[in-house]
Amino acid sequence: MGRLKLPFRFDHDIFRTRSIGDLIEGSKGEHALKKVLGPFELIMLGVGAIVGTGIFVVTGVAAANYSGPALVVSFAIAGSACALAALCYAEFATVVPIAGSAYTYGYASLGEIWAWIIGWDLILEYSVAIAAVAIGWSGYMVNLLQGAGIQFPASLANPPGVAGGIVNLPAILIIGIITGLLILGIRESARVNNIIVIVKLSMVSLIIYLGISHVNPLNWTPFMPYGWSGVVTGAAIVFFAYIGFDAVSTAAEEVRDPQKSLPIGIIGSLIICTILYIVVSAILTGMVPYLEFRDTSAPVAYALSRIGITWGSSLVSVGAICGITSVILVLLYGQTRIFFAMARDGLLPCTFGTVHPRLRTPVKVTLLVGCATAALASLLPLTAIAELVNIGTLAAFIIVAAGVLAMRRTRPDLERPFRTPLVPWVPVLCIIACFGLILALPTVTHLRFVIWLALGLVIYFSYGVKHARAAGSTLDACDGGREPGTRDPGA
Repeated sequence: MGRLKLPFRFDHDIFRTRSIGDLIEGSKGEHALKKVLGPFELIMLGVGAIVGTGIFVVTGVAAANYSGPALVVSFAIAGSACALAALCYAEFATVVPIAGSAYTYGYASLGEIWAWIIGWDLILEYSVAIAAVAIGWSGYMVNLLQGAGIQFPASLANPPGVAGGIVNLPAILIIGIITGLLILGIRESARVNNIIVIVKLSMVSLIIYLGISHVNPLNWTPFMPYGWSGVVTGAAIVFFAYIGFDAVSTAAEEVRDPQKSLPIGIIGSLIICTILYIVVSAILTGMVPYLEFRDTSAPVAYALSRIGITWGSSLVSVGAICGITSVILVLLYGQTRIFFAMARDGLLPCTFGTVHPRLRTPVKVTLLVGCATAALASLLPLTAIAELVNIGTLAAFIIVAAGVLAMRRTRPDLERPFRTPLVPWVPVLCIIACFGLILALPTVTHLRFVIWLALGLVIYFSYGVKHARAAGSTLDACDGGREPGTRDPGA
């Protein structure tokens, strides 16, 4: 009888790690990305990813139902949890300055199987986030057009089954435009992002300027109406407002001086956004009694109208559109770089790990991600599934923190241009905080996440273990990650 041929191999070391030297070597040559970014561009990418609809929507929900005026404390708690993760990201980003973010860090520290799990998790996180944010962009744009007297057909502004919708055309258009921009190059994309973020920050600054003179300290009493439990729950809610800062680390391979610039970009953008969130939340709860936010989904526009600024809703719409546009740009960029890194390592089809010879951008994977997320945004009403974004981000934070602990133990001699302070306490606290927030999510979210990971493991064992690159191999022949002319030992 012939030998039973299994769809996957057992002779592959799924816990093998890739050396940092090998990872860096694999990012050179014709598969290398262009190094054009500096610390300013990285900070703007971080702010572009973080400041979006959260500042215009989540603030009211958390204030009215959980935190009250102590919303500033909730933002501080959520920001602190993200800061723990940011310190861990900063260390890895300077040690392994190539595309892939948490996926690459997991490959270097914990092993291939963990790298695959977090990479597959990030594919889901970014894809759902891009689609959900594009749907939000579509809603704001349609409302803004209606305010200008332009009626956009409901059939072309909603997905099937929602308000007579057929397809969400604005969502397709914005993803298509940003996909084309990313194909042109990261330098051009960063310039556009810089302009959008400057406009967005100008809108937020104007809101602060208009509101600060109308603050009534009596509205801050009682400061903590729902107690500490409400403040902590509010922190879990506003955590959504911070999702995206980790996308800065996906740009590592395109940074001119990653050892110096990446910590500035990751930590600097998080500090700026935390300060903005705290200031805006303090002003909003000072302008209007927190309970009044319970009946509105647009707390900033509502607060401005309460003080007589009737054009406030238009101001907020412009700010929100700018905010959401930059979020889509950075998230779509981050998704393409993670998928690109996985393909270049052979765990996904290596045709998506190639770089255009003239543009020096991963054109194929950018088109793939753009088309897939546009389809999701145009046809699906993403409601509860959007919670997968949160659990995916938290899981990535845990993997990165665990990776820092592992690398400090296995490679204590490694040169670290930036060192996470107070190890092991900072990574351990990051793991505990993120795991606690995961437990607070609905059970149905846990179930969906497990199903997605199970599907990923099937793909990994049936494809990834056969095509994963060996140490020192190249993808020049796009032969599944093996050296040209070699035979897969599992065939």
